[in-house]
Amino acid sequence: MSEDLGAASAAPSSPVLDIEDLEVTFATDAGPVRAVRGVSLDVRAGEVLAIVGESGSGKTVTAKTILGLLPETATSSGAVVINGHNVVSLSASKLRELRGRDVAMVFQEPSTALNPVFTVGWQIAEGIRAHRARDDADGRRGRRISRKEAKERAVEALRKVGIPDPDERVDYYPHQFSGGQKQRVVIAAALALDPELIVADEPTTALDVTVQAEILELLRDLRDLYGTSIVLITHNMGVVADLADRVVVMYDGEVVEEAPVRTLFASPREDYTRRLLDAVPHLGRHSASQGAVERLHQDAEVLVRADRLDITYPGRLGTPPFRAVQDVSFTVSAGEVFGLVGESGSGKTTIGRAIVGLSRATGGSLQVLGHEMVGFREREFRPVRKDIGFVFQDPAASFNPQLTIGECVAEPLAVHMDLGAVQVRRRVGELLESVQLPASYAARYPHELSGGQRQRASLARALALEPKLLVADEPTSALDVSVQAKVLELFRDIQAELGFAALFISHDLAVVDQLSHWVGVLYKGRLVEQGVGSRVMGSPEHDYTKRLIASLPVPDPVEQAERRKAHRALLGD
Repeated sequence: MSEDLGAASAAPSSPVLDIEDLEVTFATDAGPVRAVRGVSLDVRAGEVLAIVGESGSGKTVTAKTILGLLPETATSSGAVVINGHNVVSLSASKLRELRGRDVAMVFQEPSTALNPVFTVGWQIAEGIRAHRARDDADGRRGRRISRKEAKERAVEALRKVGIPDPDERVDYYPHQFSGGQKQRVVIAAALALDPELIVADEPTTALDVTVQAEILELLRDLRDLYGTSIVLITHNMGVVADLADRVVVMYDGEVVEEAPVRTLFASPREDYTRRLLDAVPHLGRHSASQGAVERLHQDAEVLVRADRLDITYPGRLGTPPFRAVQDVSFTVSAGEVFGLVGESGSGKTTIGRAIVGLSRATGGSLQVLGHEMVGFREREFRPVRKDIGFVFQDPAASFNPQLTIGECVAEPLAVHMDLGAVQVRRRVGELLESVQLPASYAARYPHELSGGQRQRASLARALALEPKLLVADEPTSALDVSVQAKVLELFRDIQAELGFAALFISHDLAVVDQLSHWVGVLYKGRLVEQGVGSRVMGSPEHDYTKRLIASLPVPDPVEQAERRKAHRALLGD
């Protein structure tokens, strides 16, 4: 396979997709909203075109227009041409014929894209049998195929995307596959009718870095080996650098820049593109010196001490107990950010929840602010809770939608302090302003804030009682790159000012490297490596840590091509 990310677009070819002057407007109670304004772009055969931009830029709306998936509240004009058909003006029946055969979609979250009550083979075959499939012998269309042949094609599609034992696993249900395998199944369903074009909407956002690397390799194979064209919708600039041939940058519904991937990263033309690239966290930019970090870790007061910690969940309905965390030892010192990294199922969130008393530590020792958590009693631990803050991954889910932001932020004050209404309002205003939100936002409801604003409010709530220790569980994973950069900068500044200790949980190694003084790496419930962040990220010792770091795509196409070579060598490919 070619390592030149621009190679696929070097030779001119007729467009597989041609969008001309696309306009999309949504009808809302507040009036019409123009989501896409005059967008023109094309995708050539065997090319990966990445469309990037922040939430609200119009990239996903553009992608849904390609398959005619806009809601009834949307009106569109212009042209979206696939194989001579203008999707904008096609009837519903013609759209059904087009979808799957000429263009297919890979959705962001495979768990919601797959029906849990049907086998994956049935779901793939359903799409095949819904169309009058191609006759492989002479290229004619119109022949209906049998259930047996549809299942055979489903098996072949699973084999094509690298599902092991596809003849057997075609009869498995979605819950019997891992997250990465479910995404492969969704891609297999998209490939079942051999479409020329695949639209992939954030196909790796919910995946761990090693699984993400596997999916990116699969998409690259589809381009290089089968000539499949791909429209990639993403906010991850590392993924863009790793996979794209050409990039379209959108802002406020418009295309602001378009260029080959290496040109865009090396010399972006527009200020917005430069700001977008500057906001991307990059592995290896940790600024704290190793000596200073080691002194802080060793000399400061220890607030969290895990000693051969075990966390086991009891079995249910005849299932055996599950040992989520095994023999883990580490400390978190005052004023220190301890980054805990690892893939899904590694135990990192379980440890974070055990520290704040939301999960039970079952063996070894876990001391939090001098309180033993193994066998703890809630009545004894409750006074300690006021010294611990928690920032959840999804503030939209952690806030009560029926309460105002001010009422949500004030909850810890109501539980742990006896303050009057005037004092509470004053304190909430101070907290919101400390996270760079106007005090007037206290009167708004969670749905009236953007994702980044809600996460700032979540941080304000966690800091309400001036905690000694803060646990942040994937606090930026759902944010756009520029919003993420602002939240991380805010977190770093507030932590430096207030001096609280923090356990920062994330699967994003670059984010952990940017924030953390000390880093621990979890693998299958065990802590396989820990040390000063710059050392662990720069010179990892454990093979798993090396694989984890090698799997992370960096936002530089040239550097990423070299990293991909090294990663393949590490895997023995």
